[in-house]
Amino acid sequence: GLGKCSDLEKAFATAALVYNNAADPEGKLSKAETKSLLQTQFRGFIQGQENKPKHREIISTLDEESENKIDFEDFMILLVSLTLMSDLLQEIKNVKTKK
Repeated sequence: GLGKCSDLEKAFATAALVYNNAADPEGKLSKAETKSLLQTQFRGFIQGQENKPKHREIISTLDEESENKIDFEDFMILLVSLTLMSDLLQEIKNVKTKK
């Protein structure tokens, strides 16, 4: 039923689908799996951000040895955080879509 959805709804549905396809039966990802998913599916937003302190802080939390797993809500917070600091976001802001 995504045919009648808005572009924004489709974007969030895609994010949920990508997450769910990678998640364990409990609907969670290990921190290592989360980092890998971000590196493969969110590359455009995180590429070139490695030297930013906030980016390093976010990624270092995923590198920590921990039994804690990431749920979908935490994953979306990571996506938003990484998007807000991304150079790609500025490029996107400069693009005007036709109505």
